[in-house]
Amino acid sequence: MKVSNVTIRRRLFIALLIAVLAFTMLAGRLSYVQLWTGEELAAKAENSWRREIPFSAKRGEIWDRNGAQLAYNISSPTIMAIPAQVKDAESTANQLAGVLGMPPEKVLATIKKKQLIVRIQPGGRKITTEKAQKVRDLNLPGIVVAEDNKRYYPLGSFASHVLGFTGIDNQGLTGIEAKYNDKLEGINGNISFLADAKGRQMPGSSDTFLKPRDGLNLELTIDKQVQMIMERELDQAMVKFQANSIIAIAMDPTNGEVLGMASRPSYEPDKYREVDSQIYNRNLPIWMTYEPGSTFKIITLSAALEEGKVDLKHDHFFDPGAVEIGGARLRCWKKGGHGSQSFLEVVQNSCNPGFVALGNKLGKEKLFSYIKDFGFGKKTGIDLGGEENGIMFKMSRVGPVELATTAFGQGVSVTPIQQIAAVSAAVNGGILYKPHVAKAWINPDTGDVVDEVEPEAVRRVISEQTSALVREALETVVAKGTGRNAFIDGYRVGGKTGTAQKVINGRYSPNEHIVSFIGFAPADDPKIVVYVAVDNPQGIQFGGVVAAPIVHNIMADALPYLGIQPRKKQIEREYKYGETKIVTVPNLVGKTVSDIYEDLNMNFNLTSAGSGNTVIRQAPAAGARVERGSTIRIYLANENDESHNH
Repeated sequence: MKVSNVTIRRRLFIALLIAVLAFTMLAGRLSYVQLWTGEELAAKAENSWRREIPFSAKRGEIWDRNGAQLAYNISSPTIMAIPAQVKDAESTANQLAGVLGMPPEKVLATIKKKQLIVRIQPGGRKITTEKAQKVRDLNLPGIVVAEDNKRYYPLGSFASHVLGFTGIDNQGLTGIEAKYNDKLEGINGNISFLADAKGRQMPGSSDTFLKPRDGLNLELTIDKQVQMIMERELDQAMVKFQANSIIAIAMDPTNGEVLGMASRPSYEPDKYREVDSQIYNRNLPIWMTYEPGSTFKIITLSAALEEGKVDLKHDHFFDPGAVEIGGARLRCWKKGGHGSQSFLEVVQNSCNPGFVALGNKLGKEKLFSYIKDFGFGKKTGIDLGGEENGIMFKMSRVGPVELATTAFGQGVSVTPIQQIAAVSAAVNGGILYKPHVAKAWINPDTGDVVDEVEPEAVRRVISEQTSALVREALETVVAKGTGRNAFIDGYRVGGKTGTAQKVINGRYSPNEHIVSFIGFAPADDPKIVVYVAVDNPQGIQFGGVVAAPIVHNIMADALPYLGIQPRKKQIEREYKYGETKIVTVPNLVGKTVSDIYEDLNMNFNLTSAGSGNTVIRQAPAAGARVERGSTIRIYLANENDESHNH
């Protein structure tokens, strides 16, 4: 069949129209791609060609409250490979293996992986700068040295439970390192370059460096000096008492700042893999729960004073040695009891039946409401992981026996951090503060303070007047009562002992105790509270004998360091048989030998130097406080002697 010319022309015209339309659409599409989405597509293409070598951000440093470094970073490069750029895989693997101390076959398997970039590990991960330089000197194609760093703790096991430690990727795993990981870790950077599908760098392309953003530096409330004093004392006590564990906390009672926190057994953050995980996972000052014993009596005392249930000086109590409550016989620690005593002496003597009487005067609702207000039974909220709640009796289960035992610190379970926070509230004027260890965040580039942690008052628990009475009573405990071993000459110290039987398999152990002491100074205006608890010391197990001397030693060094001056006025210490009294050295200068021998009253021994009958110098100087029986050295001359002027 013959097709007419008209039909052919029509078909050609339609074909032309289709071609023009297709061309127009193609041109439109090209214009759209070029003009509108060109940049986006070019960026996508570039991203598909781009290869990145990571550069780790420096983790923020951790400092004590005075800027001393407790944790910082040291350069620790990591070796990486770009498999597509490796020329001779076997030779490269052999050379690298020699430097990194890895089997050549393991290195070979790594650098042959079908990946853009691979880490050569473990031997090439966080290596020394010397090793990194040896790798650079090999000048191997496809092998790069990436900038990395690792955490360094310059003081070994110092404050290890507070600081915690980091993992291989610089991530915080425990302690402050974990709690504030997001602020400390920073944002990583990289070096990037363009490469083809085989990973070869594109000719004419240049490297791009994205600078890492370092983490913020963290200043803690911890005072390095106070912490060191505390750790020294704990080490000595562990040797002396061979205890299961010991904890210590020092706090500023006016704001909840933790000045020191330590426990034994301890570990070095750099070597955490070498110890049992329980040692580094359990920060005992906030994790350990136990019956507090008599240190808890401070809470009963505070509640009874606040409610007007007792006048310490004028109300009296007769202690026969035991009291019958609800069919249970609750004994005093002193066999035969203390007899008739004022309630101030009840506190000084840590008399259990006396505190049972105070608990009964308060009643269960009142006593337990104060216990709750002082923060027991729930976490303090300290900024460290792993804190426990402690355990209180449910009100429905509190009968006469539970009320009585709670009043003297038995049957309730507390954590050390709850105990020190509560006692701080009892002596600081009556305000419970939330304890904390972070103080300020600092920009590592400018040194500017980015954020500060303000003290957080939880609630007022007792009045300032009641708090003053509590301080006064606890000062007499140290001068005249069970806390005499914490007495520091020249400083007003208050405190309370605690001795509690351990509960083992649901029963009270007859021979395992947790002994404790909580002390504060100056007693009229507390600036530091120190709590020490010793778990199962070998030998004598009394808080006044074991824990009080440890608190004494910590405070005796910490108070002068903190700039707290000795006071002339303090309650005179009572001395028991066998204890050596502290006495003041008299002024002997200008006196004759015969005067001196009449005046000294056998308090001192004398040695003399020089000839003559008048004292021109003495050592120790007048006013010094020394043990009775100490030797005073006097220097003699005649009154008109020339040496008088020297």
